[in-house]
Amino acid sequence: MYYYRKTTSALVLKVCKTWTKTVLTSQVVGNTCIKLQQQKHCSLPQAGANASPEVQKMGDNRSSHVTRVLFCGPHFPASHNYTREYLQGYPFVQVDDIPLENVPAVIGDYEICVVKSFRMNSDVLSRAKSMKLIMQFGVGLEGVDINAATEHGIKVARIPGGATGNAASCAEMAIYLILGLLRKQHQLKISVEQKKLGEPIGDNLEGKTVFIMGFGNIGIHLAKRLRPFDVKILATKRSWSRHARDTSKSEAPSVENGSYDDLVDERGNHDDILKFASKADIVVCCLAMNKETAGIVNNDFISVMKKGALLINIARGGLLDYDAVFNHLKSGHLGGLGIDVAWAEPFDPDDAILKFPEVIITPHVAGVTEKSYRYMAKVVGDVALQLHAGEPFTGIEIVN
Repeated sequence: MYYYRKTTSALVLKVCKTWTKTVLTSQVVGNTCIKLQQQKHCSLPQAGANASPEVQKMGDNRSSHVTRVLFCGPHFPASHNYTREYLQGYPFVQVDDIPLENVPAVIGDYEICVVKSFRMNSDVLSRAKSMKLIMQFGVGLEGVDINAATEHGIKVARIPGGATGNAASCAEMAIYLILGLLRKQHQLKISVEQKKLGEPIGDNLEGKTVFIMGFGNIGIHLAKRLRPFDVKILATKRSWSRHARDTSKSEAPSVENGSYDDLVDERGNHDDILKFASKADIVVCCLAMNKETAGIVNNDFISVMKKGALLINIARGGLLDYDAVFNHLKSGHLGGLGIDVAWAEPFDPDDAILKFPEVIITPHVAGVTEKSYRYMAKVVGDVALQLHAGEPFTGIEIVN
């Protein structure tokens, strides 16, 4: 293992003989010492069959130029760890993860930035002098000021669902939360601790009416998985015809001839959300987060839901109005809340909303699976290699 301290004037190395080395870096910016983490390897394996000849040549010659990739913050650690692992044979690509508060101070040194939960505003973008590409480790770009990035000549991209398995993973998490609430997960734990048998009395998913709000890739995967439970499925989507044309480019199960008859019993558009909410025993929020959908599950929405109905959110925390959810849990009108995303993340474990036994929360892991994260790490790694070689980007969706 070896350690080094990086300054503007010198690079001091202390090396010991190991094949794989983890690097701890302290970069001094002004009066601030920022800890970086990288991974380097002693030997350079032959570049893969899919690598370009130019990338192979640079690898063999150990080019002095280094392409730097910045992951913002410590959360979702598999994102940077798996990317480092994928790039371990390419010492000309450096992968760092640093605390969120230190991003503005060092962002000027990087060419690719993976934002994760960082808010990339115009002030930070003005400092990104070397930045060529801002990416999300997934699809959500609501934290990036895309207009400001465009003004600074920086491309912004997401990793499309494609083969990542993200939508399927999120759909499975929705099923997990639904069943956890129906079977009273909190009370089950208490019964085990108190050595009780045969209680609590749970409920069946069979025969319930489920409203999928936002029938995109996740919604389609969810409907497909709900069908064997013998439920009635309601779904809303802004444009039903558009998705039918695009299914060949998505990870959604194919919908033959644009028909949803086998997956959805009743479909509607945005104007039907209150009507559908009033019919459902379970509402699952799968919407994208934007200025039109922020706070869409508000007091009016929850008030029209059936008394005792369940609310599930696997999309973005800001889609739900906190006060409306809290007050309806307190009154008993809302029968249960299952969320993988929260209003502020990481969520305060002492928040009053978690005191209700009818609440299940998971730490934003719906899409965090081996399949999806390995795939997305490969995409980020390939993009870094493409940038280093001066090749066009592939595997990502540029949005500006």
